[in-house]
This record gives sequence, C-alpha cells and structure tokens, in this order.
Amino acid sequence: MHDLIKQRFKKIVPNVDFCSLRYVQERSEELKVRQNVAEPPASKHDVGVMLMVIDKGGLGYAATSDLSEAGLREAVARAQQWAERSRENRLIDFSKVTMPKAQGEYASVVKKPWNSVSLADKLDLLLRESAQCQINDKIVDWEASLESVQTEQIYLTNDGGEIRQSSQYLLPGLRVIANQGVETQIRSLAGFGYGRQGGLEILDNIGFVGKGPQLAEEALQLLAAPNCPNECLDLMLAPDQMMLQLHESIGHPLELDRILGDERNYAGTSFVTLDMFGSYQYGSSLLNVTFDPTISEQLASYGFDDDGMLAEKTYVILDGILINPLGSVMSQARAGLSGVANARATSWNRPPIDRMANLNVEAGESGFEEMIRSIERGIFMKTNVSWSIDDSRNKFQFGCEWGQLIENGELTQVVKNPNYRGISATFWRNLKKVGNADTYDVFGVPHCGKGEPNQVIRVGHASPVCVFADVEVFGGA
Repeated sequence: MHDLIKQRFKKIVPNVDFCSLRYVQERSEELKVRQNVAEPPASKHDVGVMLMVIDKGGLGYAATSDLSEAGLREAVARAQQWAERSRENRLIDFSKVTMPKAQGEYASVVKKPWNSVSLADKLDLLLRESAQCQINDKIVDWEASLESVQTEQIYLTNDGGEIRQSSQYLLPGLRVIANQGVETQIRSLAGFGYGRQGGLEILDNIGFVGKGPQLAEEALQLLAAPNCPNECLDLMLAPDQMMLQLHESIGHPLELDRILGDERNYAGTSFVTLDMFGSYQYGSSLLNVTFDPTISEQLASYGFDDDGMLAEKTYVILDGILINPLGSVMSQARAGLSGVANARATSWNRPPIDRMANLNVEAGESGFEEMIRSIERGIFMKTNVSWSIDDSRNKFQFGCEWGQLIENGELTQVVKNPNYRGISATFWRNLKKVGNADTYDVFGVPHCGKGEPNQVIRVGHASPVCVFADVEVFGGA
C-alpha cells in the first residue's frame, strides 16, 4: 500500500505552496468476559486519507476513504477550495509556516504479537481471571477484558517528506464491584483506562494474571472501611492517580491551541497565558515534567507527529518553572513560541490538533518507605474514580477508589470514598516529595476527548509516587 499511495499522490499533487497526504489504517479487536460469560468479540477496520493544502496564505483539509486516484484527486481539489476560502479569514499567513520535511520510520516494539495467540486461548485467559474474582458473595459484578489496536500510517509531502509508522497497542482491563446493602465499592486496573504500546508481553510485565482476586479482596476491604476523614493532610498519590492529576492540571492547560482560545467553546480555556513561559513557578523545585513520545512502551509513542515533526523528549516544566507549551508547528507559528511534536489526529478523517502524547513526571530521589516515614498525618490514595475541573483547568476535585491513612510514619487504616480538592498552581507548589525510579510506573489514557468535531485519542503518562503538603481531603458517598 505504501508504494501504491505514493504513486497516486505524485499524480494528483496540485501546484500549490504545500501539500501533504496522511494515510491511516486501524484494526482493533476487543474481548470481554463478564461474570464468567464471554461476550461476542468486537472487531473494527478503518482506513482513509487526509489531504492538506497550503496555498497563497490559505489552509484547507479534505478527507476521503476512496483511495483510488480519482478519489484522491477529488479530495485534494476540495482541500484547495477550502484553502482559497480561508484566505480572507486566516489566523496567520500559513504559506510562511515552515512545514517539516521529514523522512523516517517508526514501529512499536512488540515481543509477543496479538495474533501469535489464538482467540480461544485469549478468551480462556480472561475466563480464568474472571473465575477467580468472585471470592465472596458480596462481589456482585466483575469483568476482564483485552483490546488490541494496530495502526499503519503513511505521511507524504509534495517537497519530498516521507514517513511510515506502525504502532500496536494493548489495553487490558479488570474491574470488580462489591456491594452490601446501600454501599457499593469498585476496584479496577488503573480506573477508567490502562494501556501500553506493545504486544501480549505487557500482561506479564504488569502481572495481569492473578490481579482479579487481589482487586476483589481490596473491594471487600473498602466495604468494611470507615469513610475518608474531612481535614487538611499531607497527600501521597500513587502513579495511577498521578496519571489523572498530571493529565488534567498540567497536560490540558499547557496545550497551546487551548491557550490561544481554540477550545473555549467546547473544552474550555487555560489559566496559563503566553507570557508565563520561561518564568512562571508552576510547581515546587522538585517538579520536572517532560513531553516524551520516544519511550517505546508508552501508549502515545511515535517517531513523528501528524504534521511530520520529529518527536523528541522536551522539558515542559523544569525545576518547577514553566518552560515550553504543548504546541505543534502551526500553534508555534501563531504564538511565536517554541513547542513540541504534538500535532495529532484521532484518525484519517480529522485534522491534527495540539494533543498530549507521553507526558511524564520525572522520577526524584525519595524511596517509598522514606516518604511514608516522613508523614506524621496524611493519606495515601490510589486509582482515579471521578474527576471535576473548571473550564480554565485551575480549580479541581478528584476522587479515588482506594485510601489509606498515614499516621506517625506508618500506613494504617484503609478508608473508603477518598477525595481531594485544590488549585493547580498551589497544589503543584506544595509538592514536597518525588519518588525514585522504584516507585515509577507507566500508564495510559485510551480515551481523551478534545476538539470540534470531537477527537478521542490515546495519551501516555508515567510518574513516581508523589507527596503534597496541606491538601484538603474529604469523604464522599
């Protein structure tokens, strides 16, 4: 298909300042077992191209699933028309934007391909895990699932750019629900989503087998636990909750198109302004956050973004100071700021916009036990269950599945329905301990929504355990 698309693109390229073609093919298969019953497997196949034209200052897009020469020719003509129409109302002179002219390849590191194990064997694995979950009659619902996604992308430009990327993702899921009377508690594998890039070897890496009964036991502990106290405490967050904290109160507010106002009608704006970069104290001196699509196992790794920009590790926050926005080549041109390779689209039928990829908190120097011993009165929370944040990504309130008090340097009483609230900058400035590499873990958000029309995309996050001072925590129903 690569050679065929390349041949057809050469034939239909118009005489314009810039033209690109982005071909995307995606195949997925999802398997689920609920209460020891296998649900029908679901599979999807989607393929098409997006064409972009920049000419005489205007910019236009057009997408098609007709990959014939005639189909591509018709789509590029529509993109030209949109470029012409946009000239009078353009944000900038797009013809002056230097678009990347990259050549290269990227492929996920896969040790055990999805298709190397039969459908029957994969369902048997899920059935065995499901069968171990109901350790007590109070376990009223449980499920185990696996989803594999495989994508192939080709990116071509009229000035010789040529990129091929192949990615494979695995999205495992486990959820157990316990109930007694009016009380219900949930324990899950990383809350609302989990995923890494690679094959079935990921299941061994995360200890998937046997995780179900562990979650069931924890759900029963929560049923019997007292409610989370209402007070101001030191808050210690596990990586699977740091993932959500990082995503909502650093990732989204640093997206440059949001700062420029593009998202205000739908997903809101940002408390961050353009003049903050290079000087604003976003967090304590312990806070170091990187944008890094080069880490092979993370969910949103790639070699080049969807505008052909080379992916590189970049600090967005260094020693607590805000350094770089999450802005792609187009947003960089609009804002006059440097950025990152984060032009990303959910599929072939959407233009790329500024998105998080792998956004990570870098490991520090504190060990887990050391952090526990440093806390006189605090709480340890794991696994997001709810989130709420204002339109400027500033004031937030998050809930977790699991809470455990820390008293006089020791983990003690398990508590249920733990929640906490804060203001983004104040919260991150109160960061007092950052865990070392032994506390570090890799997670992913499979379904992050943004854009009009909506785009749902995969995002990777990694973080160590972290401790924050003077956080308002409270119990919930």
